[in-house]
Formats: sequence, structure tokens, C-alpha cells
Amino acid sequence: MIINDAIRAREVRLVGANGDQIGVKTKQEALEMAQNANLDLVMVAPNAKPPVCRIMDYGKFRYEQQKKDKEARKKQKVINVKEVRLSPTIEEHDFNTKLRNARKFLTKGDKVKAAIRFRGRAITHSEIGRVVLEKLAKECEDIATVEQKPKMEGRSMFLVLAPKAEK
Repeated sequence: MIINDAIRAREVRLVGANGDQIGVKTKQEALEMAQNANLDLVMVAPNAKPPVCRIMDYGKFRYEQQKKDKEARKKQKVINVKEVRLSPTIEEHDFNTKLRNARKFLTKGDKVKAAIRFRGRAITHSEIGRVVLEKLAKECEDIATVEQKPKMEGRSMFLVLAPKAEK
């Protein structure tokens, strides 16, 4: 924001410290009014004709703004993507272990990317890998939604699960 002497406009539309419209004044008159009130002249709408300036305590305004930004950052949720690697020929017990990990990640609020890497000639039977991924999605459907269906990329197949939104 542009404040006090950095304002270049000759005339400004002035708004008082308590929000009342004062009208169009020269920059010099506006600066004098701000200094008499021991406040700053702050340009709030530089693109308006004439630009809109407000008389306010700029330091206090910046402090309030920083507090609001900090509060907003506190409220936002960072979503991580955790990966669970499977194989097309995975045994039941191994699958259950991977499933337990995936469910743990989902309950913590993270997304889960389930990946199957096909080795050697196994890529000719990619439908086996798709069945494993769909089984994982079916087991997690009570706590997760499928964000991205199983998709081949090179020698790997991926599925992305997102936690269901709490109400």
C-alpha cells in the first residue's frame, strides 16, 4: 500500500478515520488533515478516478492484518499424499498389512496413493493389478472416496483415495 508522501496523485477522494466521506481534496490538504490527527494517509483504491485515500493508523492496520493472516493459516489443513506400494501377486496377509496402513493414513486426513509396479512379463496381465487396486478401494470405501480411478503410467498403475469429508 502507498502511504503519506509516496502518494503521487494530485487530487484524492478522502475518507475520514471513522469511515465518513470527506470528499475530493488535494494531496497536500489530505496530508495535512492526516498529520493534524496524528494518523497516516493511506491509498486504498489507486485505480479509481480520483484515487481513494483513507486517514488511518497504518501501523495498527498492518498489525491487525498480520493477525488475520496468522489466524487463517492456523485454520487451513495441509493434506499430504502417502503412498502404499503393492504388487500384482500380493498375498492375503501382506495385502491386509498394506490395507491397515492405508486406513491409518486416511483416518489421519491424508490422501493415499496406491501403486502397483509390474515387473518383467507381469505387465501383460495388468488386469490382475487392477483387481488388487479395486479390492483396496472397496475395503476403504467406508472412510474414503476414490479420487482417481486405477490408471496405467508406464510400468506402474495408480489409484488415489481421499478421506471422506467429515460433517
